[in-house]
Amino acid sequence: QVQLMESGGGLVQAGGSLRLSCTTSENIFSTNSMGWYRQAPGNQRELVATITRGGNLNYADSVKGRFTIFRDNTENTVHLQMNDLKREDTAVYSCRAWRMGGPIYWGQGTQVIVSS
Repeated sequence: QVQLMESGGGLVQAGGSLRLSCTTSENIFSTNSMGWYRQAPGNQRELVATITRGGNLNYADSVKGRFTIFRDNTENTVHLQMNDLKREDTAVYSCRAWRMGGPIYWGQGTQVIVSS
C-alpha cells in the first residue's frame, strides 16, 4: 500500500520560511494528484495547495502568493515551500494523495508553529 511521510515542520518566527516534504513509498505522480492540507486546534481541516497529475496547481486564498507546491519526480517527493509565514499558519500539515475512483492516502502530519 502507498505510504506518505511528511517532514520539515518546526518552529519558526512570523515572516520566516519553512519547506515541508512528503515522500511517497512509490512513484505515484503519474496517476495521483497530491495535496497539502492543514488543521489547527478547533478548526476544520482545510485545503492548502494541490497539484494534479497533469501539473495543474490550486491554492487556498489565504496562502496564495506565499506558498508553493512542487514535485521532485526523481525522489518521489512533493514539497510545500512556505514563505512569509503568519501566526495563523500554525497547524498540523498533512500530505494527501488521490485519484478519481481510487483510494485516498494520508500521511501522519507534521507540525508547524509560527511564533511572534
